[in-house]
Amino acid sequence: MAHTDLTGSLFAGRYRLERKLGAGGMADVWLAEDQELGRRVAVKLLHERYANDAQFVERFRREATHAAALSHPNIVSIYDRGVDDGSYFIVMEYIEGRTLKELIVTRGPCPVPVAISYTRQILAALRYAHRNGIIHRDIKPHNVLVDREGRVKVADFGIARAGASEMTEAGSIVGTAQYLSPEQARGAPVEESSDLYSTGVVLYELLTGTVPFGGETPVEIAMKHLSQTPDSPSTRRDGIPHGLDLVVLRALAKEPADRYRSAGDMDRDLELVARGDAVGSETENAATMVLAGAGALDETAATRLAPRVGGTGGAYGGGERYRAYDGPVVRRRSIWPWLLALGALLALAAAGYFLYDKVQSQIDSTKPLRVQQYTGLVERKAVTLIHADGFDDNVRRVPNADTPVGIVFAQQPEEGTSLARGGIVTILVSSGKPTVKVPGVVGTSLADAVATLTQAGLQAKTVGVPSDKPTNIVTGQDPKPGTPLVSGATVRINYSTGPKPVGVPAVVGMDYATALGLLQAQGFAVKRTPVESDQPAGVVVSQVPLGNSTATKGSTVVVSVSNGPTTTTLPDVSGQLEADARATLKAAGFKVTVTRQDTDVQAFDGVVMSQDPPGNSDQQPGTVVTLFVGTYVPPTTTTTTTATTATTP
Repeated sequence: MAHTDLTGSLFAGRYRLERKLGAGGMADVWLAEDQELGRRVAVKLLHERYANDAQFVERFRREATHAAALSHPNIVSIYDRGVDDGSYFIVMEYIEGRTLKELIVTRGPCPVPVAISYTRQILAALRYAHRNGIIHRDIKPHNVLVDREGRVKVADFGIARAGASEMTEAGSIVGTAQYLSPEQARGAPVEESSDLYSTGVVLYELLTGTVPFGGETPVEIAMKHLSQTPDSPSTRRDGIPHGLDLVVLRALAKEPADRYRSAGDMDRDLELVARGDAVGSETENAATMVLAGAGALDETAATRLAPRVGGTGGAYGGGERYRAYDGPVVRRRSIWPWLLALGALLALAAAGYFLYDKVQSQIDSTKPLRVQQYTGLVERKAVTLIHADGFDDNVRRVPNADTPVGIVFAQQPEEGTSLARGGIVTILVSSGKPTVKVPGVVGTSLADAVATLTQAGLQAKTVGVPSDKPTNIVTGQDPKPGTPLVSGATVRINYSTGPKPVGVPAVVGMDYATALGLLQAQGFAVKRTPVESDQPAGVVVSQVPLGNSTATKGSTVVVSVSNGPTTTTLPDVSGQLEADARATLKAAGFKVTVTRQDTDVQAFDGVVMSQDPPGNSDQQPGTVVTLFVGTYVPPTTTTTTTATTATTP
């Protein structure tokens, strides 16, 4: 299925896509509604270019399964995964909030207590995952969500690792490189300490608004992770406690052995910092080693590590603010006589104005007043202005389809009309859209139900759900019949899409009889297709649909069954020269190995005396044939000397 505009699409007969939440290098994330449970979920859809990579898909499934086993308050829950029309998807918990990256970009560095709280929640998630043998491998602010209550949720456990070998999108690889551990940059095996290094980078960014190492390319950033010494966070932002500097620097140690041993150890140090207590000497020594980086700890590095103190003026700032107290006392002239005189003048002016206002009010009370515009205002504000303008109000609340509730949409007299003081201004205030009663549509066809609701002035939201009812028959509605709704409101109607899909058993590797029984037990028809294979005869080598996917009950599953390995006649090369025998066997698709065998017959030198397996037997192509080749060894010559004894008479 092409990932264009999928709004309204139904995945796996259950998840209705509502709107796209975000897009990444490997997947898009959509907000969806679970039609069975009636809850909002997030659906991650893999890009099409990964769907044909069997190795990637298998790793994706495996990692999603592992992530689904993690149940923790600080980890985004995985509800479901599968494939629909060639699109692989994962269904996750929907978090109403923003990522840490969005918060940092829009708000800048976090207050220190908030940064510590967020990091400790990340560590709680990692501690649980590590105990279950799962390493995240891609901790970064983009993968950390913060909900409306400030609770942190870590997402994408293992999924990013499934595609790490193909992360070539320019934006995503640079973003990932900023949080890579040195061992990840080297391509070395990843351990729990790699997650702690990345968490240190995230804490650094929360505190300063910047990452410790930046660059134009992933290679440049990776080299800095491997060789460059990070600045202490307090050199980039004032007010960071010395102990927090030490925690960050220990987490950023180049060697895994120099970092925290576990997420729990790092969390305990952060708890000490949050209480205002000092961290242990082990952390201080590790931080010192980090800043020593390229060599001995020089004066500059020592300065970066030293606790920050007040400026040159002490805890209260420079001494300039206190110099005014050092000069001579200047005697000031009293201003009380002037204030008393001014008060008397103001009292006389107020009395005069009061007399003028009384006379003017008598004159104005007989003049007509101009009616102002009150339409478009909230009822309370309109009434206040009517009274302020010298009129009385008459409020009438009536339905209006085009005006929000509580807003004035008409008035009498109209704006600009002359009206005597105390006259009545009538305003019409919207009580909302006119209401209609919801008609009952359960049991009717989908087309008839939509027509009925439209005729009643309501809109229909149609949702297909699996059901034993005939296809396109309405099985439920919300609200129920008779409920009063404003005109134009939406009524949800569920209609049958047919029987609910059932799981397809995985039968690859089984013998055909066993596979047939399993598939038929699930209600599937089975079509057998014979194929050539190196598997034993009768073994299932592939199936469509794939195992562990879903399909409609009663549909056909095609299984490919091996006819057994292909065999060919092994040539008989006995009596041939070794070179000729090799050529003959290789041309026939066999492999050759030679064993030398001594012979005292010179004619057998370099000649194949025998072979194993024997010639003219049926063998699989690629079988190794051992040739026993003669090596001439001359026979040993024995010299016999006959002694003759002469007898002298």
